[in-house]
Amino acid sequence: MTTIKEAASEFLANTRIAVTGVSRNPQGHGSNVVYKRLRDRGYQVFAINPNADSVEGDPCYHDLKSVPGGVEAVVIGTRPETAETTMRECADLGIRHVWMHRGPGPGSVSEQATGFGRRHGIAVIDGGCPCMFAPTADVGHKVARLVFTATGNVPRHI
Repeated sequence: MTTIKEAASEFLANTRIAVTGVSRNPQGHGSNVVYKRLRDRGYQVFAINPNADSVEGDPCYHDLKSVPGGVEAVVIGTRPETAETTMRECADLGIRHVWMHRGPGPGSVSEQATGFGRRHGIAVIDGGCPCMFAPTADVGHKVARLVFTATGNVPRHI
């Protein structure tokens, strides 16, 4: 088993990352926070939303296969019911790193998506947030990581 810290480090070593669920109305959307943090920290980040052409002042893509040059990793920030469809697209495209975002609630985590991804060779982080780990972390997310690890919303191992 890989520790969450090791898995997060491997995930964040990728430089081309897509974030699904980025909204045109960013207020209260975790995907937008993740998207902006990755962008601000120098990642090539791509917003995915089938209903938007631009978000956060950047182009938005309707699906993963539409991103020019592809991506190395994906943050799923949509409802859990859509996570498996995204995971299947990741498998089809050869994407080997997926993070299903989760804060205090159920977030984007789906047991079916996790199982499918792992059976298809994808390193799946099923909970927590990339903003909880260096080099993208801030103090608030570090505190949240401690709390959500204690409640089980951040896995200790994947």
